[in-house]
Amino acid sequence: MESKNAFKLSLFAFVLLTCAALMSIRTVPTQGVVGWQAIAFCIIAVIIYLIPASLVSAELATGWPQEGGVYVWVKNAFGQKWGFTAIWLQWFQMTIGFISILTFIAATLAYLIDPALASNKLFEFLIIVLVWWGFTFLNFKGLKMYSKISSISVIIGTFIPAAVLILGGLWYISSGNPVQLTLTPTLADLLPDFSSLSNLVLLVTFVFVFIGIEMTATHANEIKDVQKNYPLGILIVGILTTIVGVIGALIVAMLVPAAHLNLLAGIMQTFQVIFQGVGLAWLVKVFALLIVIGAMGQVSTWILGPVRGLFATAREGTLPPILQKKNENGIPTNMLILQALMITFWGAVYVLLPGGVNSSFWMLFALTTAVYIVMYFLMYAAAIRLRYSQPNVPRPFSIPGGKLGMWIVAGFGFLSMAFLFILALMPPSQIKESSNYLTFMLIGTLVVVAVPLIIYHFKKPEWKLASSETEEKPPAAKKPKPKKPKKARKR
Repeated sequence: MESKNAFKLSLFAFVLLTCAALMSIRTVPTQGVVGWQAIAFCIIAVIIYLIPASLVSAELATGWPQEGGVYVWVKNAFGQKWGFTAIWLQWFQMTIGFISILTFIAATLAYLIDPALASNKLFEFLIIVLVWWGFTFLNFKGLKMYSKISSISVIIGTFIPAAVLILGGLWYISSGNPVQLTLTPTLADLLPDFSSLSNLVLLVTFVFVFIGIEMTATHANEIKDVQKNYPLGILIVGILTTIVGVIGALIVAMLVPAAHLNLLAGIMQTFQVIFQGVGLAWLVKVFALLIVIGAMGQVSTWILGPVRGLFATAREGTLPPILQKKNENGIPTNMLILQALMITFWGAVYVLLPGGVNSSFWMLFALTTAVYIVMYFLMYAAAIRLRYSQPNVPRPFSIPGGKLGMWIVAGFGFLSMAFLFILALMPPSQIKESSNYLTFMLIGTLVVVAVPLIIYHFKKPEWKLASSETEEKPPAAKKPKPKKPKKARKR
């Protein structure tokens, strides 16, 4: 029975938590590379990803709100092996994807010290290690702690800088300052160049803004009135993220020359143009600090989400007992440490990849997307399967149109993911191609997908038996020692 005093997320807190996880201005420079085409790309991303993914995950999360998210959904549809594979892919791709957030923090932090450090991989690696390990230990405090951190940081470090970026950029443009794009775009400027697949591959960037929308389902049983607030929260976050992303991308494209745009430090380059234009260059460092705070809040949010889902399957014996332990706050500490080790590993891979910051960033970014897409294949297939295998499970939020409606929405989402997977295998024309790009993508994806299947094949029956014995119980209160009777005083 659930405790009446259990911590629950309100709709407002859930929206802030999800915004902290998804909404970020760090991807705006990459989106700005295509200029006015950003509008069309964003609309396409909403249609082929956000709509089907939100609808499907909303139905699955409200129908199966147990902790575990995609693991629970896929397990109910295809069995534990594939459920474990799905949650493993969701978790593992995040260990790669976090590098883009952490390198963004490093590039922004460089503007507080020396902007030249924004292109220094060793500096970025140092920040990756310090930030991630620091927040890993902070998350040992539990959900209530990181929820507060995320809610505050997303306001300070995302909403405020995004508002200033948009309003400041619009002021700069309306004041008659020179810009990099024409202010009255033609139809040719607005339409993506579909004749070149290497240009179309940048669609992956716009989809990636929303990718992870289903991750919020890991908190489904911690949201007040989940049947109502989960779908509503996802809708609010989707609208906010779309508006901020499109306007921000256009402002970056207008203020920073494409030839000099740094995919990691592009936001700070834009702020530099805005504040220098009004003689307030010192504000660049102030906003660098605010953005770092916001990005760190995003890190704090994501650290625990993927692990909580994977931990749900670990407790059922799919992972060794050492990874099933949790502390008195219910936090799987050993899994967080394993995750931190993986982040450190991928940080080292980023440093060692050939090419400059932009090329290395894109290679890891594309691998992250490819791995995640495989997980979406399983999620969409599970949604269709559950309509047939478990039709009587109550679904407070249900895709309209019955089975046909589900086939249309989930089937369209599945085909869209297949298209995006092919795009992710090709480097964009704006990024210098590395000679081993395709090899890196194919081998990397195959290895990551094979790992959970190998682990499941060799799992041992005693792992599940051990799951009930791996709680880290708080130390028992010491019993007060009985007081010795006082000796009578001699008279």
